[in-house]
Amino acid sequence: MTESPIPIETTQGYCPPTAVQFSVFLSNKVGKMLDLTEHFDDAQVALCAFSVHEASDHAVVRLITSDSKQTRSILKDNRFPFSEHEILLVELSDGHTLSKLCLYLLGAEINIAFAYPLMHNASEDPAIAIAVEDPTLAGQILRRKGFQMLGECDLPNRH
Repeated sequence: MTESPIPIETTQGYCPPTAVQFSVFLSNKVGKMLDLTEHFDDAQVALCAFSVHEASDHAVVRLITSDSKQTRSILKDNRFPFSEHEILLVELSDGHTLSKLCLYLLGAEINIAFAYPLMHNASEDPAIAIAVEDPTLAGQILRRKGFQMLGECDLPNRH
């Protein structure tokens, strides 16, 4: 007797929607932030999340946009050094608070490396970008707990 094959959905599980975070490295000089951000205005790409980590001689600007492909092109064309990271976008709403998000991830021993709020999202509920070591597992856990996960396609195209 042969066993019937297991459906693909069962073997692969849920893969949460994600977005691309770009970490842009800037020298810590007056006007560098303006130089970076005006390229997005010119291309009409919405900056949906933005975080700056400054040191004495440089800054790392973490950003999420409405169009990662165009963002990649803008950064390359203008010779901004950058890296990319897959990130989860999670809506916070009644009963689905930041403390509950942290509690559920802690229960699975998933560390949040960093987090920052989204400036723009299609919903009226606040949303947060979180970086974790295993976004698939974290997304599966949060989805099972009823959190709404967002992807790049859920971000508004205009600023």
